Amino acid sequence: MRARVRERQAAIDEQLQREWATYQRVCATGNREFAKAERYCLEQRQVLRALADLAASERQMYELDHRKDQVMTICRVALANLGMWLRDHYFPASYAHATWRRLVPFFRLPGRVIATPEAVRVDLRPFNDRALNQDLAEVCARVAVAQPRLPDGRRLIVTVSSVSSSPACHSICAAAAWRDTLMVWGLAALR
Repeated sequence: MRARVRERQAAIDEQLQREWATYQRVCATGNREFAKAERYCLEQRQVLRALADLAASERQMYELDHRKDQVMTICRVALANLGMWLRDHYFPASYAHATWRRLVPFFRLPGRVIATPEAVRVDLRPFNDRALNQDLAEVCARVAVAQPRLPDGRRLIVTVSSVSSSPACHSICAAAAWRDTLMVWGLAALR
């Protein structure tokens, strides 16, 4: 009987050791999972805190209206195309590959635009440079030969002014004259 009890006791001890090892593994796994859950909670709290800080320091965003920029871009492209068209049709051959930078002095010349029922006359003030004045005279001659007409039927006449008006008149007229000249030439180009 004692041998049976010892045998039974050994079987029970062996069973208990297996059960204890299983318990130890389950406890270790549970502790790892609990540590992982705590780490995730800590990370989530940090993210929530960062989001709260971001919301507190958030600046209001505004939607940008690009329509005006698009219109200005279209106007710039149209103006550049008009300048190149004028270069191709009215400027001397030496300007065949001229860039906008080389043509700008011609379009910024001070002068007067005189509109009559029959014609629009653009009187430009001469340059201080002899070579540019020769080129300007050739431009005026080519415009005279082409006799461009505006959409309303009036003739466009471009001349170099020989009478120098007062500097005050030039400073007043200078800014608007070249824009008016470009607009008038642009209208003549449309015809």
